[in-house]
Amino acid sequence: QVQLVESGGGLVQAGDSLRLSCAASERTYAMGWFRQAPGKERDFVARINWNGDSIDYADSVKGRFTISRDNAKNTVYLQMNSLKPEDTAVYYCAAHAYRGFYARQPRLYDYWGQGTQVTVSS
Repeated sequence: QVQLVESGGGLVQAGDSLRLSCAASERTYAMGWFRQAPGKERDFVARINWNGDSIDYADSVKGRFTISRDNAKNTVYLQMNSLKPEDTAVYYCAAHAYRGFYARQPRLYDYWGQGTQVTVSS
């Protein structure tokens, strides 16, 4: 059972930056970042395959957010720049249990962190 722990959330102003981290208890395969605002579904934000050579973003964050990973540290990052109030949500990282999976759909992920709150004020 892989344990995932997110950190780095907080309260910032519009236009600011934050970097989220997701530390895994062991090496992982493809991973993703998702977010969920109050009363809304959990949405895809970004994903990265096991070695980092395939990356994908939701249109809403493309050009502002950057996903990366450091497999030596079993950690995935989400650099968020030019933050907007509509980015406010709980951010979750997730990992696939099996090689070959690389999904946008939350239901296809096997392991989840507890989430970290990101609040962007206008």
